[in-house]
Amino acid sequence: MDAAESRQPSLLVHRPAPGVVAATLNRPARRNALDEDLFARLTALCARLRVDASARVLVLNGAQGTFCAGYDIAEVDRIAGLPPVELLALLHRQAAAITGLRDLPQAVIAAVDGTAIGAGLSLALAADIRLADPGARFRASFVKMGLSGGDMGASWFLPRLTGLGFASEMMLTGRYVTAQEAVERGLANRLSDPGGLGDAALALAAEIAANSPVSVSLTKQVLQSNTDAPSLAVALEREAPAQVVAANSPDVREAVAAFRSRREPRFDAPESPTARASRPIDHR
Repeated sequence: MDAAESRQPSLLVHRPAPGVVAATLNRPARRNALDEDLFARLTALCARLRVDASARVLVLNGAQGTFCAGYDIAEVDRIAGLPPVELLALLHRQAAAITGLRDLPQAVIAAVDGTAIGAGLSLALAADIRLADPGARFRASFVKMGLSGGDMGASWFLPRLTGLGFASEMMLTGRYVTAQEAVERGLANRLSDPGGLGDAALALAAEIAANSPVSVSLTKQVLQSNTDAPSLAVALEREAPAQVVAANSPDVREAVAAFRSRREPRFDAPESPTARASRPIDHR
């Protein structure tokens, strides 16, 4: 790593459009591999976004054409030597970044180019939507490193997205999956045009950000909750309270007024004091 890069934060955060926050994994000399500092920054960002009413969509990407090469191999020897109690605490700290992304009230888009490997794959899986450059590749590489594939939520996410059979093949072989195959298997939502991943992610983010933030948050919650619903009856019971909350929000009145006036609705959620104090987002 050169001196200029060493002065850069490992996570760059900015607002490219109203309501849209972009977070870039920024360790290009290490192919944006994850280390403790980057995990901590991701967790802290999620904590800030949870109380930021002005943020409606998070776009997660990697610097210089690579999403994330997984956990930094330079850290493996040190981690392998930790006592079990310390290693368990470390894994819990890292898992907080995954649950932080998953539990955000905002929609999360992973824009994947280059490679998403190992823990980097898990980061992409934690997003609500995955866009891929045509040249992107995905890999659950854990077995290639002598590790369990049950890492950073991969064993929970993958079967739900691709089905158990393909998830088993991907995790037991550790092979690369092309972007096209990822789309065909449900691992990625769709491909961007070559070289157009950033624009595609921002266009999708803007489309989501234009909707009611209350509706987006409640929809995300009920989708996650009902993925494992044991029956339709249970799913309907979970949907009802969320719809009550949505129906009593100002956004419904604005949507009705906009429909009657034949205009686009303006869902202007007020910023909380915490959100106002945090603009623009810093890199702590």
